[in-house]
Amino acid sequence: MTGTLPPDLPALPEPGGYAAARLRLLTEEGRSGPSRRAALAELTDAWLTGLLGDPGEGIALVAVGGYGRGELSPRSDLDLLLLHTGRSLGEVAALADRVWYPVWDLGIALDHSVRTPDEARQAAAEDLKVQLGLLDARHIAGDPELTAALRTRLLAQWRADAPRRLAGLRETVEARARRHGELRFLLEPDLKEARGGLRDATALRAVAASWLADAPREGLEEARRTLLDVRDALHLATGRATDRLALQDQDQVADALALPDADALLRRVYEAARVISYAGDVTWREVGRVLSARTARPGPRTPLAENVVEQDGEAVLARTARPERDPVLPLRAAAAAARAGVPLARPAVRRLASAAPPLPVPWPAEAREQFVTLLGAGEAAVGVWEALEAEGLITALLPDWEQVRCRPQRNPVHRWTVDRHLIETAVRARAHLRRVRRPDLLLVAALLHDIGKGRPGDHSVTGEAVTRDLAARMGFDAADTATLATLVRHHLLLVETATRRDLDDPATVEAVAGAVGDTGTLELLHALTEADALATGPAAWSAWRAGLVADLVKRVGAVLAGGNAGAEPSAAPRPSVEAERLAAEAWRTGGPVLALSTRTEAPAAPPGDPAAGPEPVGVELLVALPSRPSPGRRPPAGPPDAYAMGVLPAVAGVLALHRLTVRAADLRAVDPLGEGTVLLLNWRVAAEYGSLPQAARLRADLVRALEGSLDVPARLAEREAAQRGAHRRARRPGPGAPPPRVTVAPAGSRLATVIEVRAQDAPGLLYRIGRALEDAGVTVRSARVGTLGGNAVDAFYVTGPGGAPLPPGEAAALARDLERALGG
Repeated sequence: MTGTLPPDLPALPEPGGYAAARLRLLTEEGRSGPSRRAALAELTDAWLTGLLGDPGEGIALVAVGGYGRGELSPRSDLDLLLLHTGRSLGEVAALADRVWYPVWDLGIALDHSVRTPDEARQAAAEDLKVQLGLLDARHIAGDPELTAALRTRLLAQWRADAPRRLAGLRETVEARARRHGELRFLLEPDLKEARGGLRDATALRAVAASWLADAPREGLEEARRTLLDVRDALHLATGRATDRLALQDQDQVADALALPDADALLRRVYEAARVISYAGDVTWREVGRVLSARTARPGPRTPLAENVVEQDGEAVLARTARPERDPVLPLRAAAAAARAGVPLARPAVRRLASAAPPLPVPWPAEAREQFVTLLGAGEAAVGVWEALEAEGLITALLPDWEQVRCRPQRNPVHRWTVDRHLIETAVRARAHLRRVRRPDLLLVAALLHDIGKGRPGDHSVTGEAVTRDLAARMGFDAADTATLATLVRHHLLLVETATRRDLDDPATVEAVAGAVGDTGTLELLHALTEADALATGPAAWSAWRAGLVADLVKRVGAVLAGGNAGAEPSAAPRPSVEAERLAAEAWRTGGPVLALSTRTEAPAAPPGDPAAGPEPVGVELLVALPSRPSPGRRPPAGPPDAYAMGVLPAVAGVLALHRLTVRAADLRAVDPLGEGTVLLLNWRVAAEYGSLPQAARLRADLVRALEGSLDVPARLAEREAAQRGAHRRARRPGPGAPPPRVTVAPAGSRLATVIEVRAQDAPGLLYRIGRALEDAGVTVRSARVGTLGGNAVDAFYVTGPGGAPLPPGEAAALARDLERALGG
């Protein structure tokens, strides 16, 4: 809008002076944090005051929102209200132009409005966002009485309408959390919008302004200041007004804040978000209690445990409680609250933290029992645990917990920080308490299995030592301590072996049996494996993985019960009837025969879990191929002896061309008619885009690939080039993937050499691996192929021309050559 300026207003200040002063302030050494934000707000106030001049009564320039709080980050927009009364529209328009245009000329984002006091109050009544911004209204220039009168009226209106408006505010907070997730668990968190972020802190200020309830103040302002400091550094590092802490910016932001690395940065952000989230939980619970008390009488006190009662939906201490004389009371109260499914009241937690003496070491039996009860309470234990942690009670009980608290996990498979993952694993372990003989050991192992993370070395090895110390601290005897240490040391053993090793190899089963030691530990480890995977995230567990682990457990159990790795029921299962039929047909026809079966797997997660649901539609693909062509039939390209070695890359390449992602692969030789061997390949694949190819097309392309008429490398190269072009057009470079790593598994098998491959998953990767192994002149006896969080985790059992494992030197050279081939 435009208008005519009053003739008595002074000339506009020079915008270059403000810009230069702003730049000096933002680049000044040693100036950061609250003092810089306040100084930037003061500098901007002075500039805007000069722009407005002296308009006389009835005109006021008001800062709202973050600017109203005097918190200007380097790239923050300016939230301004031009308040007026009794002036002509032309004059008001001219004044607005006098302020707005210089701001725009400097490229500063501006959120502006021009309203009368009545219009401002009406907008606040209709729009909660406007209301929240005006709660932080601050006078900049013009008529101060106009601004003061508006603030008084708005606060009175907010307090009068609080019972109704706070319900809407809470809905807004919850909806925002659903959209943006929980800040303290995100690898690229939104510092403003995610749960526990700056908008939540603003909402807590609004609740406090209502006088209905107040947020816990301890640490809240420091947490908010931490997020603001990180946002300041992010703005300066990127040169953009962004609130998302992207992976590629984290190192630079950490350096700007004098932090050791990006993990230290995320940990600081997560700790701040945890404080804000917990304060929000407590505050909104208090709002609900206060509003309920207006319409209903307080409920009776219901006993939950010794000196613990429930009142108004919370667990509180009984009037007779004497925490200073009862060191077990914190755990007893926590277990009682979790068992009853109610939160532990913050006043009770604070009193316990300040008054209860530390537990004796080793813990008495009751303390250990209450601790296990808390862990076994399922989902209800999460909130209670966080209440204890907010007041420092967890680290007082378990000093080593500090090492994993709020620790980020860079693996994209993980959805939680280390500490939350440990709690979630205990929650998941609850489903297995009836199937193990020692549920207490299962729950404690679930809580401690990753306790070694954040320390130098293999976290399973360091975790074993920490677990021994903590188990002794808790009062477990020597035998139970040894079992817990074994569970932590080998908590990845079952799933890694089942998905990466040949279970038909007796050495595989015997190695696991030797590590586990007894059937009791095996059943605990089986339950822990599933709980750990389900607590990690949807990508870490499936019905397929569950089946492989169960098969391994059955075989190992037979050995531990007195059998051997090669005897029934651990013997290799016979091929299915369908597989034998295909093998016989392949031998008679002298060519490849295949069968596709569509499969929808059962949910991997427990019923009611948000991750529960059918596995993606996938395919079981059986391929049978005579190891040598039948007499009179034309062999595939290449010498007959190379035929078996070409099968793996041929099938893998065809699957890649049809956009099928390989989830598992198994190769074996069978003799269906007693006349010669047939190669039988069992593949588990998933359609990349949901549609499955026809079996006839797969077979035709497979025949062409074996004959050499289908140029698989060229077709895959074309697709890879097209994908690279699409990425360049998108202009969103992601963090670089680490280089592939190929190793020889020590003592992996007596029958073959085990080559392990870790690489970024990509279309055609399995084809490239198979082709490289073929070129090296080795035979793939079997393979275990898997993908986890975008990374290929594969193991190939290979033999030399004579069918024996490779000599150590040749095996090492093969690993080096394969790593170079994949890295090129």
